Amino acid sequence: MTTRNHAPFAWRRAGALAVAVTTATLVGCATPPKPYDYTAFKQSKPASLLVLPPVNQSTDVKATPSVLAQAMLPLGEAGYYVLPVTLVDQTFRDNGMTVADDIHALPTSKLREVFGADASVYITVKKYGTSYQVLASDTRVELEAKIVDLRNGALLWEGAAWASSTESNNANQAGLIGLLVQAVVEQIINTTTDASYRIAGIADNRLLGVRVNGVLPGPRSPLYGKPVTP
Repeated sequence: MTTRNHAPFAWRRAGALAVAVTTATLVGCATPPKPYDYTAFKQSKPASLLVLPPVNQSTDVKATPSVLAQAMLPLGEAGYYVLPVTLVDQTFRDNGMTVADDIHALPTSKLREVFGADASVYITVKKYGTSYQVLASDTRVELEAKIVDLRNGALLWEGAAWASSTESNNANQAGLIGLLVQAVVEQIINTTTDASYRIAGIADNRLLGVRVNGVLPGPRSPLYGKPVTP
């Protein structure tokens, strides 16, 4: 009887120990992201940035203006002087440039000559819009960007970021009726408003804000020249 009573307990202890060891192993194996090489960025020391109209690879025509309109804020807060995007856009239009792909293909020396900025921000919209399912909808924006020195054409930084409406959803805590009602409400709201615009703002901030492996703080930031920590 004594052996039978203690054997299950011993097995439970052994099982718990195995789980603990496995968990510790998994945690121990997690490695931080590889540090970005900022050598060119630190040598360039850009103070002014020119944000070009984003290239739109999504199917929504509102992607370019929505992402562009909200790109200035994170860069300005990062400590850079950002040329007003409306003025930049109008300058391109006055010179017959209305296609983002063509603008991105312009020589850096020409952009420097016309706008006088130290560096230019090239953004590509990979995904923009809302997809609908039976019980939910997902509004998602995915972006890529790079910063190029307009004085010598050197790549200073590149990165990617995304944002999704499902990040803040707690639908898994609701019952089936709650899921159906929420899905209907979300579809009505997303149909009558541009839900992607708000998500684009979040993606812009994640992409162009100061973060680990992100854009370095500019000369107008109190963090200028200091290491960026999580």
